[in-house]
Amino acid sequence: MTDAALPLFGAAETGAHVTVDSMFATAHRVHLDAHSWVEHVPGWLTGADRLFDELLQDAGWEQRRSWVYGERTVEPRLTAEHHDLTTAPETLQDAARALSAHYGVTYDRLWLNLYRDHHDSTGWHGDGASTRRRECVVPVLSLGAARRFLIRPTAGGRSSSFRPLAGDLVVMGGRCQTDWRHSVPKQTAPSGPRISVNFAATSQARPD
Repeated sequence: MTDAALPLFGAAETGAHVTVDSMFATAHRVHLDAHSWVEHVPGWLTGADRLFDELLQDAGWEQRRSWVYGERTVEPRLTAEHHDLTTAPETLQDAARALSAHYGVTYDRLWLNLYRDHHDSTGWHGDGASTRRRECVVPVLSLGAARRFLIRPTAGGRSSSFRPLAGDLVVMGGRCQTDWRHSVPKQTAPSGPRISVNFAATSQARPD
């Protein structure tokens, strides 16, 4: 194992080989404007299929409702949440520590979204409840099937498209949560399930 490969301790219990690239060697940053950026890190986590299977079975998924245009509707995806990182699987705790060391933000919470097939989605939004500072860094780990991840200016306009594969990391930085909106749209082509692991920091949930 090289210095760039950081083992995730929970993997040893199941015989899995799950590591993250602590050097972020494949990272490619796209500057959306003078204040906002998206970083794509292909293959950041190895052993993604085994972690996906574990979370799919044991994450404690629930169906939530949210207010959309004044009506309470069923969200077209499932969600699991860990308000305290220490309650999350050890592999995800270790991943959070690697992200904290690299980006200088203490990630102490996370939530997971399960897109069961191509009909599940999330509309245009910013992560307002967990990112109340003007500038935040929000990492999202993809597991399972590839789905399009879109981001566009809050005022509207042309979107930028990413298609993270299993084990890829997409990080939104700067003013992405205020000046930009992101989504995972429905698609016509059939798709298998996808899990997004969203890392959050209590410090970023407080205003500057």
